[in-house]
Amino acid sequence: MSHINVQPEGWVQPKGYANGILARGASLHIGGQIGWNENQVFEAKDFIGQMEQALRNIRAVLEAAGGKPEHLVRLTWYVTDKQDYLANQREVGEAYRRVLGYHFPAMAMVVVSALVEDEARIEIEATAVIPD
Repeated sequence: MSHINVQPEGWVQPKGYANGILARGASLHIGGQIGWNENQVFEAKDFIGQMEQALRNIRAVLEAAGGKPEHLVRLTWYVTDKQDYLANQREVGEAYRRVLGYHFPAMAMVVVSALVEDEARIEIEATAVIPD
């Protein structure tokens, strides 16, 4: 069974995420990834740069486990500035598609007052199900 997008009948189709994903296989839980590189250095100070790096980090962990972006079933985004996110919607979509393509898992976004690393503007947790 491949991953199946679950969309209740009569609901408006979401844009950029799924309401649910049905999957079977090995579960991979990826810890919160922030916008620093593999050496724990922030190369970008801006929201989009850090978001794209966090997604690249998720993809690296996913690929290390033998997975692909289409195996992602959930992303939870923690952002420190809601307006920064809203003001850059087009760039968010472009950066997302550059890293993860056109696969949109179930997602949630939470606005937080701060993250553990002072320079971090975003942290993203992920869950993937890699088919057997």
